[in-house]
Amino acid sequence: MTVVERRLVVTEEAGLHARPAAAFAQTAARAAAEVTVAREDGTEVPARSVLSLMTLNIRCGDAIVLRASGTDAESTLDALARIAAPA
Repeated sequence: MTVVERRLVVTEEAGLHARPAAAFAQTAARAAAEVTVAREDGTEVPARSVLSLMTLNIRCGDAIVLRASGTDAESTLDALARIAAPA
């Protein structure tokens, strides 16, 4: 199965904490794709877990890598990017 990867800089003011982390995890949980989030240091966690996301301590301005595999990988990464880096 192909893995789709997207690098982005978090622009959500709160980073991926509390509400944004919950929205991020819920969006990932609704997807068929398996998704992970990684910091630049290589620490990687499943995107479906709010607690795991919060352990990464992702703040506004941090760079992250989203990886997804599955039938809806691209659209899932699009939705997650809109949460972490709203335009």
